[in-house]
Amino acid sequence: MTTSLVPEVRLVAGALGAEVHGIDLNTLTDEGFAHLHRLLLAHQVVFVAGQTGLTPQAHIAFGRRFGEVELHPYLPRLEGHPEIVLIDSEHGGKVDVWHTDMTFHQSPPIASILHLVQLPETGGDTMWTNQCRVYEALSAPLRDLLDGLTAVHVIRIGTEFTSRAEHPVVRVHPETGRRSLYVNRLFTSHIPQLSRNESDALLEYLFAFSEGPQFTCRYRWRVGDVAIWDNRVTQHYAINDYDGLRRGQRITVLGDHPTGDAPRWDHYVAAPGQRYWPDRVNAVDNY
Repeated sequence: MTTSLVPEVRLVAGALGAEVHGIDLNTLTDEGFAHLHRLLLAHQVVFVAGQTGLTPQAHIAFGRRFGEVELHPYLPRLEGHPEIVLIDSEHGGKVDVWHTDMTFHQSPPIASILHLVQLPETGGDTMWTNQCRVYEALSAPLRDLLDGLTAVHVIRIGTEFTSRAEHPVVRVHPETGRRSLYVNRLFTSHIPQLSRNESDALLEYLFAFSEGPQFTCRYRWRVGDVAIWDNRVTQHYAINDYDGLRRGQRITVLGDHPTGDAPRWDHYVAAPGQRYWPDRVNAVDNY
């Protein structure tokens, strides 16, 4: 019997997501990587099935094909391999809120590569949203407004680490040219061109709209599966519906600077006594 050398691709949902069978990341060729890269640009998140034997060295080498691999400053890492962050459900590895990774950095990561090594008997799925489709589904007047705004993203972990960045509300993908909504519940604090009340109301609408099921896929993991997601155009949500152990190993590929249209208005200046913000402060993202 002859085995096909062409990887099998199955679409996970209508909005985004593709699952690939027939690729071994331990022996990935340039042609195989180019195929996965094309799938990632087309489908935003790619699942490579059956990687139970993936070595840390191959995991790191795969990440480096996309760009520089991050050495995370405050999450636990695999012994001997500081490029690999350990995601453990018993040690803060449950983040059941929609988010895009590390948008509080000036240059957020372009991609994450997560290898699941232990799963509960049931549950523990992850969901992703296609933020390009979210933007394209908004009305033309609202898209026009958002194209001219920025948003502030923040994080604080106790008193030890704080980061803050201002990015376009709508960013343009540097490889595909597509526009995507670039705000998320976990890290987006406010839109500085608007008053506090206006910013809160608009962001709440955008958060809720972007989480609509028509923009999502849901993936049921198997031990050994690897997910690669384009952090520039997605959000994700780790579903906390299980009691057993869920463990993974993640590599983060360092990012480019989000770009979009220049803001069309100055930062809003509140009148004396008017409601203003400090930045909202959120918990660390463990994915």
